Amino acid sequence: MNLMDIDGFRAVIKYDPEIEMFRGEFIGLNGSADFYANNIETLKKEGGISLKVFLNACDKRNIQPRKEYSGKFNVRVPSDLHADIASAATAEGKSLNQWVVETLGHAIHT
Repeated sequence: MNLMDIDGFRAVIKYDPEIEMFRGEFIGLNGSADFYANNIETLKKEGGISLKVFLNACDKRNIQPRKEYSGKFNVRVPSDLHADIASAATAEGKSLNQWVVETLGHAIHT
């Protein structure tokens, strides 16, 4: 994944060929904060500056900087995939929810 951790906050990093620069955008925030640079070292520095500006603005407005997640979301899948997932969960002796949580957790850590 193209993720960068800056002071405990994650940013998605992409290369923009039109401007020939890397662009970082923090994720999981209650607002938007992005940054640009030509190389990784400078990108980290610019990310730190952007994050500091964002956190200062949140502090002044008494806003929590991070989004809060409920732990619940709906996923729509084709009925045949739903059946296959339910079968896989049952075969492993797990609930559908437990199987999905473990599978998603494995997918983001590989």
